[in-house]
Amino acid sequence: MIVIINPNSTETMTDAMVDIARSATLDVAIEGWTSHDGPPAIQGPRDGEASIPPLLKLVRLAVAKGAQAIIIGCFDDTGLSQARKIAACPVIGIGQAAYHLAALAGERFSVVTTLDVSVPVLESNIQSYGLTGHLAKVRASGVPVLDLETDPETANPKVIAEINRAVSEDRVQSVVLGCAGMVGIPAIFGEDSPVRLVDGVVAATKIARILI
Repeated sequence: MIVIINPNSTETMTDAMVDIARSATLDVAIEGWTSHDGPPAIQGPRDGEASIPPLLKLVRLAVAKGAQAIIIGCFDDTGLSQARKIAACPVIGIGQAAYHLAALAGERFSVVTTLDVSVPVLESNIQSYGLTGHLAKVRASGVPVLDLETDPETANPKVIAEINRAVSEDRVQSVVLGCAGMVGIPAIFGEDSPVRLVDGVVAATKIARILI
């Protein structure tokens, strides 16, 4: 069993991650858990810090219930290092998984995320994973996290426009989708995507499946 833990309290985001994860691997059970004591969205360090204590409670519960792998369903990889210290199984962040997959797929990648406040967090994570040499740029689309759920008709075109700017300006082989709420973006492009799009939920699910 793979348990996806959403550190924010937005259940629709959890459901979307579970749907895409189940489509990515068909031979293992996948559950999605929502941290109801977390903030509605994680946008910047303050939200991230507030979400960690309730997240770790769910990590302990997942371990107790026999999870074979745990996925932290926040692109900031919120609480990842702390979760790994208390879990007996692999714990994978969706940001962590996406960056490593993008680095394997080509020499350079860019990240398209939500707001400017998230950029330093993601840049710091990429540095900590030793992948700064592969990073072209972390780009903010100006879209609040929850707008991806509540107002996709406005939010998605902004994300797509930023992806297109990354393609034209950054000379990259991949664009990493820097928010769990962006799981629907690849389907919008379909086979016409101008660049490889790396979704962290799919990447983390595939890696988790390999590890178990």
